[in-house]
Amino acid sequence: MDSFALSAQSRSFGSNTFSRSPSLVFLALHGNNLTGAIPDFSAFQLQSLTLDRNFFTGTLPSDLFRFSNLSVLSLSYNRFTGEIPAAIGNLSSLKELDLSHNAFTGQIPYSFNISYNNLSGFVPLKLAQKFNSSAFVGNLELCGYTGSDCVAPPPSQAPPPPASEKRRRKLSNKDIILIAAGALLVILQITCFVLLCCLLRRENRTGGKLVHFDGPMVFGANDLLCATAEIMGKSTYGTVYKATMEDGIQVAVKRLRQKITKGQREFEIEVNALVKIRHPNLLALRAYYLGPKGEKLLVFYYMPKGSLATFLHARAPDTRMNIAKGMTRGLLYLHTNVGINHGNLTSSNVLLDEHANAKIADYSLARLMTAAANANVIATAGALGYGAPELSKLKKASTKSDVYSLGVIVLELLTGKSPGSGEGVDLPQWVASIVEWTNEVFDLELMRDASVIGDELLNTLKLALHCVDPTPSTRPEAHQIL
Repeated sequence: MDSFALSAQSRSFGSNTFSRSPSLVFLALHGNNLTGAIPDFSAFQLQSLTLDRNFFTGTLPSDLFRFSNLSVLSLSYNRFTGEIPAAIGNLSSLKELDLSHNAFTGQIPYSFNISYNNLSGFVPLKLAQKFNSSAFVGNLELCGYTGSDCVAPPPSQAPPPPASEKRRRKLSNKDIILIAAGALLVILQITCFVLLCCLLRRENRTGGKLVHFDGPMVFGANDLLCATAEIMGKSTYGTVYKATMEDGIQVAVKRLRQKITKGQREFEIEVNALVKIRHPNLLALRAYYLGPKGEKLLVFYYMPKGSLATFLHARAPDTRMNIAKGMTRGLLYLHTNVGINHGNLTSSNVLLDEHANAKIADYSLARLMTAAANANVIATAGALGYGAPELSKLKKASTKSDVYSLGVIVLELLTGKSPGSGEGVDLPQWVASIVEWTNEVFDLELMRDASVIGDELLNTLKLALHCVDPTPSTRPEAHQIL
């Protein structure tokens, strides 16, 4: 079996590129600057096709879905438009499908991950039950999955049965029983939801405590516990929710895993110290809640633009430089004014407000957690490509390891590539290996901007490489970087 991977220096290709590989089954073109429409792959018997993180445009050709043995198809982070072809259902061997971060329209015929498009309508029940809500989020007019507003498809979206079916179909006793059981189940779910809210309110009156820090108390524990919640992400520390209260107030709530947090007394001491940390480039803690059964919630201001990891692509160069400066200012404040190390700085932990100003998050959660939990967090950061090499042995963050993580994120801003997309080679190694071809290193969006001066990009690239030097002592401090 043949496999083919296009180097990151390639810009375009045609069918003749593969003419010498008639038995091609694995084709990897992800993480390049490829443009145009998808070429014709019909001469091959593909089993894996990865085209993600390019600049492909146009609609998806139906021929793309004729491969009966195709098990992996990744088209995310491109600029595809139009409807998702119904022929996608022909991929009987498909185990992994990712269509996220494109501009698809219409309704869903069949999919695994169609997040962050312009899809509308109601998610089929079987899909909503089978896949996590992360496969559907980011489509403003899409509903019917966990965390969305609607619970039943509008009648106009339910496809009418054929005329012949209408004439001959009658409800059987089994159908009537199933309908009645379904209605009863809905009633029970609504009842359970109401009872749960009432129970949480009662528990709050018997020992739950909500402590506010910023301004007057605009919401209470009952408002927080009964808010509509949408999962935004998960980490070793816990799960983050977007909570929308009845009066429209939106906050970000981090529900900490109980088994890895410190005891309540020590937790309160640390969290009251944490709230004193205030800086324009640090995400401020707004409140915290302690439940009667040990539940711990941290409440932050909601950042409408999400994390840098999701905001990165197709953004203006000046925005990226402002984000880099903001991150550095926030890190400098932590190191010099507060005297703490972050230990888990990633692009997912850099949030952006409505003006795309950087807000570093999770900067002091280590003080609320057990030593074992923090060691796990450090290991996870290393696996994602943000951890400094020395952390594998020391297991303890330092200012120099934070600088390494900052350098990786700046490389991410310059290249448009995520640290974990290098096929076994981390992002700093990849950049260092091809730095003499600088026009192939930078993100295509940066190269298209006429206002960007080449020397500025090169100087920023050299600074980032200085930050990710394998030897900690040779890395600069945050004030030098700024």
